[in-house]
Amino acid sequence: MQNMSLLKVILLMSTMLGFVVGLLSPVPYLGALAFIVLLCFSAPIVLGMLLRIKVLRMDNISESALLGAIVGFVSFIAFSLIYMPVVMIMYKIFNYYVNFGVTLALNNSNLFVIIMISIFMGILSAITNAFSGFLTYYIAQTIENINNK
Repeated sequence: MQNMSLLKVILLMSTMLGFVVGLLSPVPYLGALAFIVLLCFSAPIVLGMLLRIKVLRMDNISESALLGAIVGFVSFIAFSLIYMPVVMIMYKIFNYYVNFGVTLALNNSNLFVIIMISIFMGILSAITNAFSGFLTYYIAQTIENINNK
């Protein structure tokens, strides 16, 4: 990694992506698509934007996978911090079930279980986004090699 300020920018962009997806997820058909984008494609979105404006330069495969994992974990934890309260507010005030399983889990389980599920899903998102970060590096290197020839 180049420096700590770049890591702060990556963390900030990942957090903002998680917040936006957390706000979009209660929308009925958009929610499933937003969740899949968060789970699989948050690293290519963040890293691609930074590569596009030439702020980020990935030098090797391990760096791209590590940055992808960081983006995936941070974005999913930020998503959980927004999505869980929104689901509870919609259930308590409007009696609207965004996702019956999530609403049931929030009502009947303790805080420790909810935190553990969020962390587990964050790790799952980190794994899938590590692979997506690797693919982003591979595609960026391929495009760079084509442009240099």
